[in-house]
Amino acid sequence: MKLTFRWYGENDPVTLDKIRQISVISGIVSAVYDVPAGAVWSEESIERLTASCHAKGLECEVIESVPVHEDIKLGLPTAKGYIENYKENIRRLAKYGVKCICYNFMPVFDWLRSELAEPNADGSNALAYRHERVLKLNPLTSELSLPGWDASYTKAGLKELLAKYKAVDEEKLWENLSTFLTEIIPVAKSCGINMAIHPDDPPWGIFGLPRIITGKENIERFLRLVDSPANGLTFCAGSLAAAKENDLLEIISAAKGRIHFAHMRNVRRAGERDFFETAHPSACGDIDMYSVVKALVDAGFDGYVRPDHGRMIWGETGRYGYGLYDRALGACYLAGLLEAIHKNGGDNSL
Repeated sequence: MKLTFRWYGENDPVTLDKIRQISVISGIVSAVYDVPAGAVWSEESIERLTASCHAKGLECEVIESVPVHEDIKLGLPTAKGYIENYKENIRRLAKYGVKCICYNFMPVFDWLRSELAEPNADGSNALAYRHERVLKLNPLTSELSLPGWDASYTKAGLKELLAKYKAVDEEKLWENLSTFLTEIIPVAKSCGINMAIHPDDPPWGIFGLPRIITGKENIERFLRLVDSPANGLTFCAGSLAAAKENDLLEIISAAKGRIHFAHMRNVRRAGERDFFETAHPSACGDIDMYSVVKALVDAGFDGYVRPDHGRMIWGETGRYGYGLYDRALGACYLAGLLEAIHKNGGDNSL
């Protein structure tokens, strides 16, 4: 396994110079952030990204993410052109050493929280999700800006987009996902790239929009759509564990051999649909992190791992969920778990 760290580019307050000082980190997870969804990334941008990482002694083998244009999710006639652009991005990224692409198929909104800085008793703050508060929000009128909302949408554009999705239920979304995968997976396989879909976060429908990568049964269905090693999963412990019905160990077993990337973070559930993000160790939340990491090792997972969202601690400010200090602590905790597992009879691929 390779421990990696998310970096949001040259404007990220968490710089590559800081990340390289986290002794257990071998590589960067990033993307080209100044290109609209659906467009082709320039080779100059990709080369600049990878070269900046290499200059600091860090690998750049994982891209998170190459966004999927909404027309593809909607299954519109224009989807074909955007799929061709996506294929070209895969080819270009492979040319510069990328081996894994994380993406999602969530309509309109990416990961969603109701609170960006939920105060904790220890003085830190973290992301949180309160379902009743989200249900009261209207994405067309709310002034609250949430991290999964695409700020490029105008109110008029968002209204039009949401109206289009009224014709897309779960089965139609499955159909459109199948069309997308049938086109891109052969290209990814030929380029030596593994595609790794991210689970929906949270793993249930929001604002009347369908979400389909939500648990074991749907992940198994997804993997059958194109039965290729290149068609795989980003195992996100925190996203999946937000739904208490999801058994993380069962999901790892079901996706054995097809997990290419792992996001590791802990959550504490409160009721059916409320959850709070915590520090990474098992004692801090509802996820037995040791058991999850051991299950990944036992399943033969040898891909990329990164500490996921962290709390804001020690007075740090910046991009919510993506500060330096708590994620660095999480990375070292994960490295400790891996070392213990390997030295107690687990896989020795660290």
